[in-house]
Amino acid sequence: MDQNESDTGEKRKKPRRLLAGVGLSAAAVGIATAVWVSNGGMGLAASCPAQPEIAQTIDDAARGELAALMPSQQWRDYSDLAFQDADGNPITLADFAGKKLLVNFWATWCAPCREEMPFLDALQEDYGGDDFQVVAVSLDMGSDGPTAAQLFLDEIGAGNLALYADPTYQLFERLRNDAVTLGLPATVLVGEDGCELGVLQGPAHWDSPDGRRVIETLLEI
Repeated sequence: MDQNESDTGEKRKKPRRLLAGVGLSAAAVGIATAVWVSNGGMGLAASCPAQPEIAQTIDDAARGELAALMPSQQWRDYSDLAFQDADGNPITLADFAGKKLLVNFWATWCAPCREEMPFLDALQEDYGGDDFQVVAVSLDMGSDGPTAAQLFLDEIGAGNLALYADPTYQLFERLRNDAVTLGLPATVLVGEDGCELGVLQGPAHWDSPDGRRVIETLLEI
């Protein structure tokens, strides 16, 4: 897409990518209950105060390659969103309090996810720090899921992205129940307090002028 088209500000719809059916492994079943509880089971996320001015600012910035990014309309509180770090320790988005986040949900079996990861790695390299972080959460299932995700990150040289994972897949069930997404990849922009600011269903070329404009706008609000 050329710069002139990007600057039109017109929203173009991108097709949603549906998940292929995947069976839950025995290892994932064994630890699903704890994560199910941590991620709210079948319930919806708690709400944060609505911020219409921020929503408009994000909507104005989301053009061209990021035209499918929608500002929050539900203002869900995702500070309790639970997954694990590279060592298998439990972690939630509350552990990133004080940072604005791009939280991406992906899997190695998802082709558009694989294409998107280098773009996210570039964002983390250029913008990651005390104020912002890309949190890429692998949804590869089973006890070997995190290993597969790390091998892929190593393979593509994504050295700026820390490994986070939910091998139980219950985190995605919560997102689906919250009507955030129907497939992968999916991205949620989150404020310093864990509150949802924007949602993108599907992949994006984040390492582009359009993607960088969104991140720079996020850092300014």
